[in-house]
Amino acid sequence: MLPLSGYLVVDFSQFLSGPLASLRLADLGARVIKVERPGSGDICRHLYASDTLLNGMSTVFHAINRNKESVALDIKNEADRKVITKLIERADVVIHNFRPGVMERLGYSYERVRQLNPRVLYGEISGYGTSGPWKDKPGQDLLLQAMSGLMWLSGNADAGPVPMGLSIVDMFAGANLCYGLLACLYRRSRTHAGAHVQVSMLETAIDIQFETITTYYKDGGCEPLRTASNSAHAYLGAPYGIYRTEDGYLALAMASIPQLARLLECPALADYREPAEAFEKRDEIKVILAGHLRGRPTRHWLSILETADIWCADVLDWHRLLAHDGFKALDMFQQVAMGDGFTYPTTRCPIRIDGEVLKAVRGAPALGEHNQRIMEELYG
Repeated sequence: MLPLSGYLVVDFSQFLSGPLASLRLADLGARVIKVERPGSGDICRHLYASDTLLNGMSTVFHAINRNKESVALDIKNEADRKVITKLIERADVVIHNFRPGVMERLGYSYERVRQLNPRVLYGEISGYGTSGPWKDKPGQDLLLQAMSGLMWLSGNADAGPVPMGLSIVDMFAGANLCYGLLACLYRRSRTHAGAHVQVSMLETAIDIQFETITTYYKDGGCEPLRTASNSAHAYLGAPYGIYRTEDGYLALAMASIPQLARLLECPALADYREPAEAFEKRDEIKVILAGHLRGRPTRHWLSILETADIWCADVLDWHRLLAHDGFKALDMFQQVAMGDGFTYPTTRCPIRIDGEVLKAVRGAPALGEHNQRIMEELYG
């Protein structure tokens, strides 16, 4: 039996952050019911991250809303509000990611929901918190990356601000909400107390920079400095970075520069003997290393470096990753089916419990697919 079997999550959230939290709860066994607007549903149904559709909907929606149920209810309609109230009264967890004040205006603030269900865990994600001059700004991932300083950590020194190629703030915010809810579920098992769990995307974006911001304070407010080339971390010295080889790319993490000089047969690196030079002269070291590594294939360098236990890796694209035995051994794909029989492959939950890989068979729900079943459960 999965650890959250028997728990009910009523999820009002849209886009990525909230649905990502409820996805993980569903993966762990909870029953998740998405409350969606009739006609349009979760905006993410039509948020196209590519020109690829799955069964008439966006791939993003399918990827993060598998293993959930959908009920289409108008939160402003009195008859539908009665259904929503009944769902909340039965819920263990209620989730939303509306802007501050929206759920209050709709009549489902934490205080109101707690009156309906004193043991409920009420989880909410906001963009910038519930107070302060930014609280009403849109909590969109690219904007949060821009405002949190994240964009000055990737890319080379002359590249300007570089955004992450994933909605990284959404993902971590959803994970943080999930952590908080799981901790409070554990507390409730001992104390029967409900909880109000709040996460903001801005606090999340700052938190995932814990190392770099701590260094910033220690440095007396010095901004991070990216290397001129082959940058992979603004605060780490050479050789840390990605390097072009004769036939591809090589990722190279921490290593002694004199040791690399010997292993790679690169005499020019032998001049850098002091450990401090790996940072103080990292730009010039990387230029020498980049020029040298271009001369032979990636496999050649890996055979030397891996044998010496130097941290390095081939830089794989998805074609090569998915074809590799190392990936296949993970069993990371699962085939799921929608209610209409449409099937699609997607990633599985990365958690294993007692050696068991957590997979689901149910794909994302059609809008309002489970209205009849849920009405029968609530009203008999």
